[in-house]
Amino acid sequence: MSFFVLTALPSLLLLGSLAHTIPLEPTRNGTLSARATVGSKSVIVQMFEWTWDSIAAECTTFLGPTGYGYVQTSPPQEHITGTQWWTDYQPVSYILTSKRGDQAQFQSMIETCHAAGVLVIADTIFNHMTGNAEGTGVAGSTYTQFVYPGIYEAQDFHYCGLEPGNTIVNYDNEVEVWTCELEGLADLATDTTYVQGRLAEYANDLSSLGVDGLRLDAAKNIAPADIEAIVAQFDSSLYLTQEVIWGAGQPVTPELYTGIGKFRYTTALQSAFSGGGISNLEDLSDQGWIDSSDANVFVTNHDTERNGGSLNYESPSNTYTTAMIFSLAYPFGNTVTILSSYEFATTDDGAPNGGAGECSGNTGTDGWLCQHRWLAVSGMVGFKNNVGSAALTDWVSPQSEQIAFGRGALGFVAINNADTVWSGTFSTSLPDDGYCDVISGTSSSGNCTGTGITVSGGSFAASVPARSAIAIHTGELGTGGTSSTGTGSGTISVTFEETATTTFGENIFISGSISELGSWDTDDSIALSSADYPVWTLTIDLPANTLFDYKFIRKETDGSIVWESDPNRETTTVSSGSETLTSTWR
Repeated sequence: MSFFVLTALPSLLLLGSLAHTIPLEPTRNGTLSARATVGSKSVIVQMFEWTWDSIAAECTTFLGPTGYGYVQTSPPQEHITGTQWWTDYQPVSYILTSKRGDQAQFQSMIETCHAAGVLVIADTIFNHMTGNAEGTGVAGSTYTQFVYPGIYEAQDFHYCGLEPGNTIVNYDNEVEVWTCELEGLADLATDTTYVQGRLAEYANDLSSLGVDGLRLDAAKNIAPADIEAIVAQFDSSLYLTQEVIWGAGQPVTPELYTGIGKFRYTTALQSAFSGGGISNLEDLSDQGWIDSSDANVFVTNHDTERNGGSLNYESPSNTYTTAMIFSLAYPFGNTVTILSSYEFATTDDGAPNGGAGECSGNTGTDGWLCQHRWLAVSGMVGFKNNVGSAALTDWVSPQSEQIAFGRGALGFVAINNADTVWSGTFSTSLPDDGYCDVISGTSSSGNCTGTGITVSGGSFAASVPARSAIAIHTGELGTGGTSSTGTGSGTISVTFEETATTTFGENIFISGSISELGSWDTDDSIALSSADYPVWTLTIDLPANTLFDYKFIRKETDGSIVWESDPNRETTTVSSGSETLTSTWR
């Protein structure tokens, strides 16, 4: 939802079907026919604010080939006007026209994604309508806050009378949570037969177009019995994930919606990777949270990346990326959702370029972040698909900020949340073979474009870069490889120009994946000159025609280190001569 603070992930409610069973959809003649499933592919990518046309293109060019199982769209129904992202979450009607596109574009996107092997989840609002007194929606529908012509009239809303303005104030009162208004948004009377039927009609309309699942926004503000009554009227079995926010001591808890457990996954990862110690993440199933098989977990979503309730793309020291690596490696959660979003200056900012998502290579362009393309994230999608439900094995944690573990005989990951390289020998259940580290590269024609790792006799030696990770699995085999790939010879002169403001005593350094830049060891990082402050400069000889990753770091006066935000910078040096790389601290 657009206005309230999230402190946890949505739970997964499985009503009438299990995740990854064959959902059913109505055909034109009214009978039910099977829709394709995604098999072992259990990663959802939330394409936040992407248009339908740009999602369709991304399904074909990247999501399908990379192995993503689901794409979660923004709400497709008509909403209030405005450039802010949260206008999408104030519905005006059930016409399938939004800022993202019209019904024809929406259906075309679904068909295109299905053809690419990607199922579609639509963000859906059952709890409320608008907060405005009156207005016109993006498709031209007029309304007042409690009269939506042809859909709802005044009797179809809750007027709880428990608080001034009927707005939720006390989350310790479940009646107030379920019947008062969330931030002044007209609260639908979901306990009435008419409203339940109208919401089910909307869900069935989406299903008839091919939608495979729904995310229920603000599900916590709807009584569980009301949701069950709505879902009971669905014509087909849909994958359903609910936003149910955990709050300490509050009577409305996730267990009311799933029947088991409670959870705080998102904030737990934020705490662990921000200094609380990642070694504490070993036994998540023993935390009293919701059962793993019922959980849709994520490191951040569109709400929490804005309100401080999670790590996000501006989190220091690469913690956002390493937390996503953990979420895709560790066996907790039926599904994992990866947010793909954009940079923002204020929390209200809508998507750049009218919502037409733009990615290039392993990152985004023109303000888009494209986290789903970051090399470490896409590599770990393949890892998760490969290891499936394999058990957690071979856990080791030499200190609070370093963990390594296996997934049976199918995969192994080591995560280093410390500021120094972690070098050692790791025991693994993987069979003896040559593997490609999917954090730094891929397997190409039997060779690793990143780091190659050899398992022999049940162990392997490796150096895990500071504030990063290594991950290997039986689906990415290869030999040789380093943290760079070069096909030329000799060296070229590279000048780095990084614009960064600092306080007295702080200095800017560069650390990267090749030995000339310290092989990610911050003790061997190279200082830039402040002679042209605020532009920090360094000229250094590097191998010609060589692919490498790098980041700038800020060394504080107390010796602590701050890494710039994700993702890693990546470039390939020219084959001869010299070049200048210009950037700004992020």
